[in-house]
Amino acid sequence: MTGLGMMECKKALTQAGGDLRKAEELLRIKSGAKASKAASRIAAEGIIGAYLSPDRKLGALMEVNCETDFVAKNEDFLAFAKSLAEHVAAENPADIVALSRLKIDGESVEEQRQKLIQKIGENISIRRFHRMQTGARLAQYLHGTKIGVLVEYEGADDVAKDVAMHIAFAKPQYLAKDEVPADIVAREREILEARARESGKPAEIVARMVDGGLAKFIGEITLLGQPFVRDDKHSVEKMLTAKNTQLRSYKFFVVGEGIEKKSSDFAAEVMAQAGMAR
Repeated sequence: MTGLGMMECKKALTQAGGDLRKAEELLRIKSGAKASKAASRIAAEGIIGAYLSPDRKLGALMEVNCETDFVAKNEDFLAFAKSLAEHVAAENPADIVALSRLKIDGESVEEQRQKLIQKIGENISIRRFHRMQTGARLAQYLHGTKIGVLVEYEGADDVAKDVAMHIAFAKPQYLAKDEVPADIVAREREILEARARESGKPAEIVARMVDGGLAKFIGEITLLGQPFVRDDKHSVEKMLTAKNTQLRSYKFFVVGEGIEKKSSDFAAEVMAQAGMAR
């Protein structure tokens, strides 16, 4: 979660009595460790299916998971995910259950999923989807089949596409600073204050350190506050203003985000299946 060494993490966990969140706070206070990296960790296989209407007013993202990267490249699997994204856009199902009941070519989505499992030989799951419809315009960016982005905007098409690519790279948690929950800001302030006090500096300097650190933190997690990936001397917000483009909303999916993938000894598995395990 923090990228720090195992023994350092163990010590913090012991000090926190096994409380993961408290241990992470202790580590960040003592070493300035970065925030949890779990949100960007790829932990399962699969693909992002996507759809964008010709008039760019309707779009959808769809995550479909499988067990191996090999199956994620299978043509039938790819076609299934693409078809689901198209039907999410067209039918606007309320949730995964409703999507599973939709009929495609006379069969329900669930029936098609089961047939694909039998044909491919791996477990296949429909994890999540997002549908976006607007009176403005949508831009879409796919980074291979692993990251999908939709951006709702008014203004220049090429600018919106660049922002969609930026989102795939930077993965902002919020659009603007006023969307960051108060408890997130309060927690970060407590961490910064504890870290600043350990510096031993005068109170007025500590206050400036905390304010500066908080502004930096909010800039890092908000899209408009992040340095634009194509020109990091300007924030995304300043770039959009200069290009006379307004961003309304965005959504992105990363395959396997938040799913813990079971690790295994592949060589041992092969030997065991061949009856050669010792």
